[in-house]
Amino acid sequence: MVQYYKNINRQTLEIDKPEGANWINVTPPFQENEIENLSQHLNIPRDFLTDTLDIEERARYEMDEGVKLIVLKTPIENNSVNESDAYYVTIPISIIITERHQVVTVNSFENVAIHRFLNSFAKQHPERPNMMVLKIFERVVFDFMQVLKEINNRRNILEQKLYDSNRNEELLYLMRIQKSLVYFVTALRSNELLLMKMERTNFLNCDEDEREFLSDMIVEYSQALEMAEKYSTILVSTLDAFASIINNNMNLVMKRLTSITILISLPTLIASFFGMNVQVPFEQRPEGFYLAIILSIVTAVIMVVYFNKKRWF
Repeated sequence: MVQYYKNINRQTLEIDKPEGANWINVTPPFQENEIENLSQHLNIPRDFLTDTLDIEERARYEMDEGVKLIVLKTPIENNSVNESDAYYVTIPISIIITERHQVVTVNSFENVAIHRFLNSFAKQHPERPNMMVLKIFERVVFDFMQVLKEINNRRNILEQKLYDSNRNEELLYLMRIQKSLVYFVTALRSNELLLMKMERTNFLNCDEDEREFLSDMIVEYSQALEMAEKYSTILVSTLDAFASIINNNMNLVMKRLTSITILISLPTLIASFFGMNVQVPFEQRPEGFYLAIILSIVTAVIMVVYFNKKRWF
């Protein structure tokens, strides 16, 4: 699906043709002729429009015959049915500046950053495509930070559950969060390097204000990367610590069960002596039964005192 937007007097209008559009957004589902027609109408290399269909596409920039391409990694919720997959993954988004100074974005999946950019498009300056591109950068890093905060909150909740848990379910959830953070650290690092290289080479031919905004974006991506790395480090330590805690809890349970088994087995052993077909003391006397009971109770009490002293309970 291809959508054409035009900014007129700070109002966003959706039009039917690419001519005159300030921003063109390409989102799934894709039709067979849409990409080809858009490539011909806007004189964009077809590869620029199809690169993001590969979700493993790396962050980079490229220019061909005056058309500029920027590929940026963005976060997205993972809708996989596999329960072991990450909660969030990263996908590429293509940002293209045509020879007519039109901005084209291509997404392989529905993207929250693009929706936020659409909501603020009426405030953009269509005569400054570079600033529009930088604003998309801003929306993307904002999404990264929002998702990172959500992941951290989810981690805190799971940690609270783990304190009294002997199961592996919460640890599996934490592993899914860890996978998400791995995706984020990799994507943010590549995005940061991309922006730094764009600043160094002045790929967008930015003016003073745009260069300053780009520098601010590099700082924002650096902060997001530090957040992701910090949360990832904390999560690794948490997984190791709680794996040890769960093993320790299981050891305590097994120790208590073993102690209870010993306490039960000793009185049973004494009672079994009096039930053998051999002569035992006090067998023929009425107090023999009570003697067996008393010996069983005394033995159990002695073992309880001993186990408490050894802190086995």
